[in-house]
Amino acid sequence: MIAYLDTQVVIWLAEGNTKPLSRDAKRLIEESDLLVSPMATFEFDILYEVRCTKMPWSAVRADLEYELGLRICDLSFSRIADAARNDAWTRDPFDRLIVANAKANSLAYLISADEDIRKNYHRAVW
Repeated sequence: MIAYLDTQVVIWLAEGNTKPLSRDAKRLIEESDLLVSPMATFEFDILYEVRCTKMPWSAVRADLEYELGLRICDLSFSRIADAARNDAWTRDPFDRLIVANAKANSLAYLISADEDIRKNYHRAVW
């Protein structure tokens, strides 16, 4: 089973905060091969630049890889962009490509606190 982590979930896990996660999200984290979209890592760094996170992606990557087995997805960008083309539910490029990344990988799960994502991607879990 494959599950992607949305950016906010990565932030919480990097901070060691699992309290906001639902029981279903925690179960998926424990039982799945965890991936993160390269777009989420880029968003993570932008949030660091504007001081919404305490550390850049490079500082938390090794910890999340070690603790959770989290890997960066290596699907081609062209495949992800193709999956995003028909999703007009948002103009947010981060959300659109993060969801498309999960879709492009055999409709994998996506753990997300974002209500719009959960409304528009049937495999999103919170």
